[in-house]
Amino acid sequence: MSRTTTERALIARLAAHESWAKTADRSARTAPARAALLSKFEREVDPGGVLPPAERALRAEHARKAHFSRLALRSAQARRARAAAPRRVTATADQRRAGGTAA
Repeated sequence: MSRTTTERALIARLAAHESWAKTADRSARTAPARAALLSKFEREVDPGGVLPPAERALRAEHARKAHFSRLALRSAQARRARAAAPRRVTATADQRRAGGTAA
């Protein structure tokens, strides 16, 4: 049986919630991902690997903060744009079933 995109998304979300419910140490589970992200920032700030480790770590931390600040800025801009956009009135489910439209 073929599943719709919505069904596949719901099944994946269910599996993720079940997996996290069974995770005793959430921090340990996500440690490899956090280490990989930090490593990415270290490679960005010191591609040749010539900086002393302390300086590389400091610069990587600033690169990480800049990255997440950039994401926050984009999120705020998107929220502002959505708030300023004219709202589209849509028919309710009952109106659609009855063949009517939104007032």
